[in-house]
Amino acid sequence: MIDDAAVREALRRVDDPEAGMNIVDLGLVYGIETGDNAVRVDVTMTTAACPMADMIVDQARDVIKAIVPPDTAVEVRLVWDPPWTPDKMTGIAREHFGWAR
Repeated sequence: MIDDAAVREALRRVDDPEAGMNIVDLGLVYGIETGDNAVRVDVTMTTAACPMADMIVDQARDVIKAIVPPDTAVEVRLVWDPPWTPDKMTGIAREHFGWAR
């Protein structure tokens, strides 16, 4: 069985090309659920108008599929609630953008 930490680590390989930062540190990953034969991840974008949303969701699905057994169902859902805010970023991301507190 795959665990949440492994999925989160795989998702660090998915960058938001407009931000130049991975989706985990940007705070775009809202939830990860793992089970015996399934992984479900909820992600958001910094804005509903993000032109890269489909590409980011596809890449997230691909990096997860690369680490799970072939018969595992992988679902990456794009969600908008709660809306993303910069407060969701990790300290690494805040420092990257010069917003360290």
